[in-house]
Amino acid sequence: MRRVDRPLVSLTEQILNNSGGKVDQLTTKRKPDWLRAKVPGGPGYTRLKGIMDEHRLHTVCEEAGCPNMGECWARGVATIMILGDTCTRACGFCNVKTGRPNTVDKDEPRRVAESLALMGLKHVVITSVNRDELSDGGAGIWAETIVRSRELCPKMSIEVLIPDFEGNWPALQMVIDARPHIINHNLETVRRMYPAVRPSAKFDRSCELLRRVKEQGGVAKTGIMVGIGERDEEVLALMDDVQRLTRVERHGVVEACDILTIGQYLQPTRNHLPIDRWVTPDQFATFKREGVSRGFRVVESGPLVRSSYHADHQADELTDILASR
Repeated sequence: MRRVDRPLVSLTEQILNNSGGKVDQLTTKRKPDWLRAKVPGGPGYTRLKGIMDEHRLHTVCEEAGCPNMGECWARGVATIMILGDTCTRACGFCNVKTGRPNTVDKDEPRRVAESLALMGLKHVVITSVNRDELSDGGAGIWAETIVRSRELCPKMSIEVLIPDFEGNWPALQMVIDARPHIINHNLETVRRMYPAVRPSAKFDRSCELLRRVKEQGGVAKTGIMVGIGERDEEVLALMDDVQRLTRVERHGVVEACDILTIGQYLQPTRNHLPIDRWVTPDQFATFKREGVSRGFRVVESGPLVRSSYHADHQADELTDILASR
């Protein structure tokens, strides 16, 4: 077992004030009218929840309080979270609980694959907590879960939303070799905000992960939140940086990160970073246009967009899954 350091930033009842540098008490902001999500329900939602509960599966939809859970589950798309429900990091935005995780469940890949076969999904997103206490960051479980899921669900496209493995590139290679259809690793925010938002991560390291995916011919995806303290011009600069830092040449063709998602940050609790602003639908539309013009093949940008939002459509457009159906 590896030692897991304490978080660099304590967010209890505090925020980072970008303008003045002083610490303020957290306040909540009233949601604008355009931020309205459907209440979970319906037969599709009920069926999927029953299967997940029966097989003791964790979903990031539930753990992170995703506003799209009702819509996605109702149409048969879900995001499964492996390697437990306790993260070794304490990011300022995330609602997944942190602490010392339980022992790795080595039977989880089998259970996940069998459960996915029962669900009959068109597309699944598999993600995980960070497991920095493990020598491979959980990559072995990741790889086995992907391989078993491909075997039992050959017509289902698989997207993985992976951690950075602390820059352990052999661990990343295990995931790449398992051949998921899309590999997603979220940058989450602009470079300047990393000390407060992702204190245990590095912007350039995350971009290098995406570059390595592209170098081997994979479909690479990343996502960010807005409204957490960044400025519009920093979002545009991030787009340029991602395209530049992930660019590779394969068979005479220059490629870079394929997919970008941009959504409104929603403060999970009063102990998380506060909402700095509500980004308007018009500004999200501008981000989408700018992202496409800068080289991303697909940009999902909107107030309720999360990294797995419309992921099934992205897989249909950018991978070879349709040939398997």
